[in-house]
Amino acid sequence: MRVDHVVYAAAADGLISTAKRVGALLGVEPNDGGIHPRFGTRNMIIPLKNDRFVEVVEVLDHPASDKAPFGQAVRACSEAGGGWLAWVVRVNDIGIAEGLVGRAAAPGNRHRPDGVELSWKQLGVKGLTSDAQVPYFIQWADGVPHPSGDGPTGASLTRLQIGGSPVRVRDWLGLNGEPGVDRDEWEPGITFDFAAPHGTPGLISVSFETADGPVTI
Repeated sequence: MRVDHVVYAAAADGLISTAKRVGALLGVEPNDGGIHPRFGTRNMIIPLKNDRFVEVVEVLDHPASDKAPFGQAVRACSEAGGGWLAWVVRVNDIGIAEGLVGRAAAPGNRHRPDGVELSWKQLGVKGLTSDAQVPYFIQWADGVPHPSGDGPTGASLTRLQIGGSPVRVRDWLGLNGEPGVDRDEWEPGITFDFAAPHGTPGLISVSFETADGPVTI
């Protein structure tokens, strides 16, 4: 179990402009990720070091976006001005996460512009609109190329500032009695900074180390 990626909802200027703006801050060129047919969304990928990436996403005018929790969450965040939507934890066996959360994972897929299909299972997206301090889980299908390899990068994720409680997040991840998210032992290289939320809990800011120095968005 490790941090896989962070999700940024497009602002009013749209997906491409938002992704280019975030990419410019990190000194990394965004790549077209393709459309999520099940969710009614599309994304662009900003690769990071250490098998991580930033996903910039926007909702489409598509019936799926009205039904899928991910599409609903992206629309709500974008309509509120865009910004950080979620952090995502990668697992090797999502069955364990299903036991923790108490429901089954949902399938996801997208085709990159080069025709390569990526598929995965995800779990916990329904909480993005109510308790976004906790991450959702993802398990990539066997043999799928990880999005962190979509292009060159000189940036790495170093810190997550989360509006919420480390106790709540530890419970969600099943880390009670283990090194928690507020301790370096769980995810070396990433600092977890918890703050009392002023409103809805969620991801407040993300910090990176770039070729030009530290950057916080």
